[in-house]
Amino acid sequence: MKAAWFEQFGRAEDVLKTGEKERPVPGPGEVLIKMRTSGVNPSDTKKRDGAFQDLLDGGPVIPNSDGAGVIEEAGLGVPHSRIGERVWVYQAQFQRKHGTAAEYLAIDSKRAIRLPEHIDFDIGACLGIPAMTAHRCVFADGPVEGQVLFITGGAGRVGNYAIQWAKLAGATVISTASNSEAYHYCIEAGADLVVDYKEESMVQEILDFTGGARVDRVIDVEFGANLPRVLELIRVGGVIATYSSMLVPEPKLPFRQMMFMDLTVRMVIVYAMPEHAKQAAIQDITSALNENRLIHRIAETFPLERIADANNLIEEGNQYGCAVIRLGEE
Repeated sequence: MKAAWFEQFGRAEDVLKTGEKERPVPGPGEVLIKMRTSGVNPSDTKKRDGAFQDLLDGGPVIPNSDGAGVIEEAGLGVPHSRIGERVWVYQAQFQRKHGTAAEYLAIDSKRAIRLPEHIDFDIGACLGIPAMTAHRCVFADGPVEGQVLFITGGAGRVGNYAIQWAKLAGATVISTASNSEAYHYCIEAGADLVVDYKEESMVQEILDFTGGARVDRVIDVEFGANLPRVLELIRVGGVIATYSSMLVPEPKLPFRQMMFMDLTVRMVIVYAMPEHAKQAAIQDITSALNENRLIHRIAETFPLERIADANNLIEEGNQYGCAVIRLGEE
């Protein structure tokens, strides 16, 4: 089968290879999927760059956790009725070597979720990390109906799904954007107010919009960098759910201030979500797909041979939407 892999850490163009690999065989409880698409996420590029130094112990890695395709074989214990099913997959390259950047993938059957017939495989490659992370950020601390949520980076992959989940659940959403294109995507997703985070007046603009009331929850893409202004906006007893802090990777917390505000800080990463949270996200994603209630954005598609370009697109951080590798035709 055709596949991409890396045997050492480094820049995408230096270490990613494409060629032939042995086709996997599904074990007990697994399905074999003929992959159509593979999604490239920031966590995939960080792994390739050496974020986990023991990742290459035992051999090369086929990257990427998200993707979509069609089940071709069912392992022992899996109903044969699943053969022919269109699916999206998540967590493919987590605590294992074989991700979705290959023509075939053998994976635990419960990680292969039915993809509705009217949903493109390209979209299926965008659901795992972005949509599930956003779902956890929005709902981990209870219902949001009637609440005001402040979502930073609302044009990004996770932020855009977070806006949509929050609006579908009845929240008022305030988001940040830095340019007109990002502003458009936030409004399209349903944000009630979009502010420019680079403006000194941002906090006052938000408080003017809420009539002086502070926000109930914050979903944050840059925890360390944004924390000072977040503390000016969040109410006592509020929740900060964050899934990234790249600009300030080791934030210093004003503990006393945050303690007296009775704040909850929730760190979110899809791999470590409890199983019940994953299943709740899958259930809501499935319902939303069936009812066409989510907007999905694809930044660019690439053939497998250009997987390095897809990695570079993600690392540049200037795109709005998912980077998708196409592995075959529908």
